[in-house]
Amino acid sequence: MSDTLFLLVAGLLALLAMAWLALSLPAHWKQVRPGTAGPDSGRLRLAGWLALLGSGICCLQADHPSMAVLVWLMLLAAAALSLGMLLSYRPSLLRALAIKPFSHA
Repeated sequence: MSDTLFLLVAGLLALLAMAWLALSLPAHWKQVRPGTAGPDSGRLRLAGWLALLGSGICCLQADHPSMAVLVWLMLLAAAALSLGMLLSYRPSLLRALAIKPFSHA
């Protein structure tokens, strides 16, 4: 796989990670899925942390470690800013990423 493709995947994983970590918080969950049960915080946080790890690994595949860390941190900052703006203006776009909690029936 080419370096460009690794960096694109890293960027997408960073954005997904930020979205899942944000959706694990009740306030953001209510913005995205009003009127539903609260988030399954454990699953969302686990998915977020695993996506962050995957993003870092993709950056390491694309560059030397010193450059990969810098690129990864910049991707995380860009993903956090993008997600913050998305939550402010169009939180409904994140509805597909909101993992529904298990039903205890």
